[in-house]
Amino acid sequence: MAVAAAVRQIRPIRRHTERNTSSGSAVNTGFYGTFRPVLHRSVRIKDGRGIDPACGTFGFMIAADRHVKDLTNDLFSLSEDEANFEKYEAFTGGELVHETHRLALMNAMLHDIGGKIFLGDTLSDAGKAMKNYDVVLTNPPFGTKKGGERATRDDFTCTTSNKQLNFLQHIYRSLRSDTGTARAAVVLPDNVLFADGEGENIRVDLMEKCNLHTVLRLPAGIFYAQGVKINVLFFTRGKSDKGNTKEVWFYDLRTNMPSFGKTNPLKKEHFEGFITAYTAEDRHSISDERWNCFTAEQIGAEGKNHSLDLGLIRDDSVLDYNDLPDPLTSVEDCIGKLEEAVDILKSVAIELKSLEQTEE
Repeated sequence: MAVAAAVRQIRPIRRHTERNTSSGSAVNTGFYGTFRPVLHRSVRIKDGRGIDPACGTFGFMIAADRHVKDLTNDLFSLSEDEANFEKYEAFTGGELVHETHRLALMNAMLHDIGGKIFLGDTLSDAGKAMKNYDVVLTNPPFGTKKGGERATRDDFTCTTSNKQLNFLQHIYRSLRSDTGTARAAVVLPDNVLFADGEGENIRVDLMEKCNLHTVLRLPAGIFYAQGVKINVLFFTRGKSDKGNTKEVWFYDLRTNMPSFGKTNPLKKEHFEGFITAYTAEDRHSISDERWNCFTAEQIGAEGKNHSLDLGLIRDDSVLDYNDLPDPLTSVEDCIGKLEEAVDILKSVAIELKSLEQTEE
């Protein structure tokens, strides 16, 4: 009876959330399930504390919890203390919107997760309490703060109204720095990779404090609205604040791929090439045109803006100027064909005149 009553209470919240979720979002496409092979590269048993600081309906944490339970016979293979830790402390979250927060709590309860889900703005001073985590998995909200406001956190090095850039600052600052193993997987749109000004400063800070080892470039419309291109950044917090990124590997799962959507969803098998490359003991041994490496020196070269908008292979649907023939040759070829056409037309005209004279 209690569960039935709770479900009746949560239905209007679910409808509210669905109405306010774009048709191409992760919630509507079931992408959390599809994305599990990638999430599993970032989550292991007895990992310590994990959080999604922009958890929405808690989908990432539920997927991570399911992964751990699949590996531990629903936690029964763990000791009592270990099982209690996984249930009550391993997976937590933060959410700003009241209705979505209530749905996240219900979702966690239905999946037997007892971790705390904070209600509040992660980008305000309340977010300072979210720190010293071992794992962060998140898909921050898209856009700028309401009215173009900047984050009110006074512990951020860079100030910007771009929410994704502010969340990125929060995430790498929330990872513990004493182990050298705390890590994150973060879904971000393309603009974070190349934004100048504070965007460049934040990327530099990220690559100094963390080992940004992998960027997965995904098709448009998977998490955000149709047409918004996204990426997953994988990084590990270093013990020091300088020189942690030596090279960054990019996997292009975007170019020359089919158009994904409700009728053609992104599936587990689409990630097989990426997972093979990501988990390789020697990444340089992988022969895959979609898998490319850039050193920190290449990324930070003068005039490059520390841009991470890299690693995309040649798009077969786009005409490459370098493949075009020499302009002069093209013009001469066109003239030759036009002259040939004129000669043919002259011949036809002569034949027609000849026929007219014969009839007379």
